[in-house]
Amino acid sequence: MNTTSTPQTNATSLADKKNNEDNFDASKLIANWQQVSEQVAHASVQATRQKDEVTLLAVSKTKPAEMIATLARQGQHDFGENYLQEAIEKIQALRLQPDCEPVVWHYIGSIQRNKTRDIAEHFDWVQTLEREIIAKRLNEQRPAELPALNVLIQINIDNESSKSGCLPAELPDLISAIRDYERLQLRGLMIIPAKANTDAFARTKQLFDNIKREYPELQQWDTLSMGMSDDMSAAITNGSTMVRVGTAIFGART
Repeated sequence: MNTTSTPQTNATSLADKKNNEDNFDASKLIANWQQVSEQVAHASVQATRQKDEVTLLAVSKTKPAEMIATLARQGQHDFGENYLQEAIEKIQALRLQPDCEPVVWHYIGSIQRNKTRDIAEHFDWVQTLEREIIAKRLNEQRPAELPALNVLIQINIDNESSKSGCLPAELPDLISAIRDYERLQLRGLMIIPAKANTDAFARTKQLFDNIKREYPELQQWDTLSMGMSDDMSAAITNGSTMVRVGTAIFGART
């Protein structure tokens, strides 16, 4: 039997996938989000921190704009996107949604040189800065009428060849470059640790604190983005100020 998919079959599959996404269960989505929000608040209290000290970043990549609008109406402000063209379409769609508070958009994907202009023009935060040339381009291409672009340096804390990010030893040179860019506001660090490395959060917090002491001119050095659906409580215990949660809120990606 010939099981090769025809173009028509593929098109039908894509259409079915879109219909399934558009017909999501809003009550379940809201319940998931409320549960995650409560978990973040509980972990913060357990770590003797304020309930509102940790920002929940809802990672909405591959999910439809209406899902984002649903949560924005509930009070979720920060959303993270990995795929640029998809994100721009959602950003434009959300501007037309009624009853939505302004959304804060975070770019959390890899950054190619030819994508920096769109990122600089559409996002409020970039969490994956790892090279000076990218910082330079973002600074030059950030529109003058917008506030400075908030940026985090992504650290490859466990030196994994499969992951992006600069090494801790490379931080001083990158910080020295970024702090002189007027259209960028350097806010802190982001990591995606190795799954088996349980002390990565503590080591990153120590690095974060060391930088704060060594660079007192970084007056808004206040953000440590670490922790996802499976390890956000451990990250909060070790000082995370922002957790990036997708699956626990939106469900598995299809």
